[in-house]
Amino acid sequence: MKMKISLLLVAIVALSAFTVKLTTASFYDLKAKTIDGKDFNFSDLKGKKVMIVNTASKCGYTPQYEDLEKLYKAYKGKNFVIIGFPANNFGKQEPGTNGEIKEFCTKNYGVTFQMMEKVDVKGDDMNAVYKWLTSKELNGKMDSSVKWNFQKYLIDEKGNLVDVAFSNEKPMDDKIVNWINGK
Repeated sequence: MKMKISLLLVAIVALSAFTVKLTTASFYDLKAKTIDGKDFNFSDLKGKKVMIVNTASKCGYTPQYEDLEKLYKAYKGKNFVIIGFPANNFGKQEPGTNGEIKEFCTKNYGVTFQMMEKVDVKGDDMNAVYKWLTSKELNGKMDSSVKWNFQKYLIDEKGNLVDVAFSNEKPMDDKIVNWINGK
C-alpha cells in the first residue's frame, strides 16, 4: 500500500511540474488575423524586435499613428516591426469596421506597418495575443493590464516580453528608440 501511495505521489508531482511548464507559452506560437482577414503567424517574427500597440481612431492619442509610422520607417531595416491592434475597449473610440479602420489609417497617417483585425484587449473576450502580453503565467515576465489606447508592448528578438510603454509615452521617446538600438 505504501508503495502505491509513493508512486501516486511521484506521479502527481511529475504531472504538476509538467503542467506548470505548459503554462508559459511562446510568443512565436501566437496567431492572429490581419486587418484584411489573412492569417498571421507570429513565428514569422523570429529574430525581430516587435512593438505591439492597441490603437483607436477617435482618441486623444490617435496622432501617435504619425510617430508610429515614422518609427517603423526609420527602423524596419533593423529587424523592427510594429503591429497595431485596433480595439474599442476604451470610450468606444474605435467604432469602425476593419475596412473603415484601414482606410482611416492609410488616408490620414499613411500607415504601412502591420495592422490586425479589431480585437478586445481586456475583458472576457480578450484576444489571445493580449492574454499573453498581460499574463506573467503565459509570458514569463510580468502581469499587466492595458490601461488605455496606444499602450505599447516591447518584445525582443527571441520572443521575450521586455517592457511596456504606456499611452503617454510617445513612439519616438528615448526609452523606445534606445531599446530598438540596443542601448
